[in-house]
This record gives sequence, C-alpha cells and structure tokens, in this order.
Amino acid sequence: MRRYNTNSPEETEALAARLASKLKGTEVIAMFGGLGAGKTAFTRGLAAGLGINDGVSSPTFALVHEYSGKFTLYHFDMYRIKTWDDLYSTGFFDYQDGGILMIEWSENIVDFLPEDRIEICIRVTGENSREIEIKGGEEYEDLGD
Repeated sequence: MRRYNTNSPEETEALAARLASKLKGTEVIAMFGGLGAGKTAFTRGLAAGLGINDGVSSPTFALVHEYSGKFTLYHFDMYRIKTWDDLYSTGFFDYQDGGILMIEWSENIVDFLPEDRIEICIRVTGENSREIEIKGGEEYEDLGD
C-alpha cells in the first residue's frame, strides 16, 4: 500500500495517468471514497493516460460508460447497487476480462470483486487536497513522487 497527496484535480489526474502507464489491460480497479472525493477526476486522468480523449463523466444513471484507447476502459458507478441480484442485472460480470474495469462506489459490491484487484481509496483532506491510497501490488503502487 502506498499513499499520495494531491492538491488539485489536475494533480489527481496526473497521478492516475501514471498508474495508467503500468496497466496491462485486464485490471479491476475498485475505487472507494465519498461523494465529491475525486473518483471521476481520477478516472479522467487514468483515461487520459490510456490515450482516451473522450470526455469522461460519472456513469451515475447509465451505470457504465465505455471508452476506447490503448485498452478498453469500462467506467462503472455502483452507487445504486445494493445486492448481488442488482449487480447481476447490470451485466457487470460480462465485462470481466474484456478490458479495464474502473468501479466507483466499490464499497457496495466489494464482496463480489476479485481478490487481485487494485484498490484506490480517496480521502478529502482540504478544499482541493486529497490523500490517495493505492493497494494492489508493488507494480501498481509505486508511481513515483
């Protein structure tokens, strides 16, 4: 596990872009953090690092957005998912191994995620400041300073 501090959305995006450079294309990235923590900003940076130039937005109502770049990125929002049946009805399991799964509100489905996932925990520490904790193996955790 490694912790990073960012002081702007741009710094959060830059950190995520550094993570993107280490991805192989089939990772599950579980994001944790409250409303407004910066999960979508982190996803925007990861997408940019994968060469995705489409506007990244939270898939709150669509549940999933798909983006094409170096790898396919599936951006999920699990805010409204509360049970296994809810999760199954989204088709979530059909996406596994087809690209990178970036999951906001992972706390709602943590029991159904693979153990070899990357976890991103974002905590608000100030108006624009964030503490970002990355767990999932040294190859993903060491993003430089």
